Amino acid sequence: MAKDAGLKARVDAVVDAALAEKRLVGGVVLVAQDGETVYARAAGMADREAGRPVGLDTIFRYASLTKPIVSAAAMALLEEGAIGLDDPVTKYLPDFRPKLADGSEPVITLKHLLTHTSGLIYDFMEPPESAYHQSGISNGFNRPGVTMEQQLERVAAWPLSFPPGAAWMYGVSTDVLGAVLQKAAGASLPEIVLSKVTGPLGMADTGFVPADPARLATAYKDGQPEPPRMAETDSVPFAVSPLNYAPDRYKDPKSFPSAGAGMLGSAPDFLKFLEAVRTGGAPILGERGVRGLTENAIGDIPVVLAGPGLGFSLGWAILTDPAAAAAATGLPNPRSVGTWSWGGVYGGSWFVDPDRKMSVVILTNTAIEGMIGAITAGVGAAVYG
Repeated sequence: MAKDAGLKARVDAVVDAALAEKRLVGGVVLVAQDGETVYARAAGMADREAGRPVGLDTIFRYASLTKPIVSAAAMALLEEGAIGLDDPVTKYLPDFRPKLADGSEPVITLKHLLTHTSGLIYDFMEPPESAYHQSGISNGFNRPGVTMEQQLERVAAWPLSFPPGAAWMYGVSTDVLGAVLQKAAGASLPEIVLSKVTGPLGMADTGFVPADPARLATAYKDGQPEPPRMAETDSVPFAVSPLNYAPDRYKDPKSFPSAGAGMLGSAPDFLKFLEAVRTGGAPILGERGVRGLTENAIGDIPVVLAGPGLGFSLGWAILTDPAAAAAATGLPNPRSVGTWSWGGVYGGSWFVDPDRKMSVVILTNTAIEGMIGAITAGVGAAVYG
């Protein structure tokens, strides 16, 4: 695809509108085409009250952008033979034995965890009246001070939503995977991610604590006349139940390192990661690991949170039917079959269109506009012209 002379004006217009309409406090948008960054903009405020602007190196809370990075670390361990996709979770966590509602104990494999077909769920996928909300289970971005041992015990005590492999449901699967990786590698999750992914790629701004707290963006939530600053604990309406946040969770040393939502980093770092996978995986992965991340692994099972036309790999959503996805949203979907994508509830989203050799990263400090708001649809349309 030839370099697009009108790209900057189109994407600028989308970002300018988000700021002018006060849907967004601040963010970074990056577009790479065939390995070249063809658009890079830092816009708005990292801390509105302090008057601190966003820079390209501003650090954001990744939330579920953590999952792809941890999944890549898992693929690296898979390629080394340290884990197997069909391994039962109990091989590594013998006491982790959640049951179905009928009391039976099914086998949960690592593939079930990686594809979110384990039967484990998130709090925001349960109705407000559900006892799940009193279970003490952390979603990985709330409940500071919950340890890994407490998390595993509480997750295992809650009934599975369905037999593993029978359906797809977003949940704490990746957090359980993080505990598995720690056992398999004999190291902490931050050490594993550093050695297998962020270190080799030079992602110096990415980790489970801010690399430079002075560059960390303040968290805001959607609202008018302007997005309010998030409180110490806060919530945002979403799906079946609200999303519950604790923006400073990372400051509590007892908080388990959440493989599903616990990392912080910059937009350029995340683009490095996506581009490494897009171009064949080096220096972190070989062919097997890249295939695992980039091919649909769940067949025709519906990805209920994301809508029709999508499958799921061992790390993220895979576009299988652009026409079905477009019909469901009422918006054109120019992305190629096989495009990968996902987002994060603090206001991040991304996609990679391998056929067009294009990667797009949107990191903002405004939940959930930057994940599934008008800016994401607008940038997506703008980059295709």
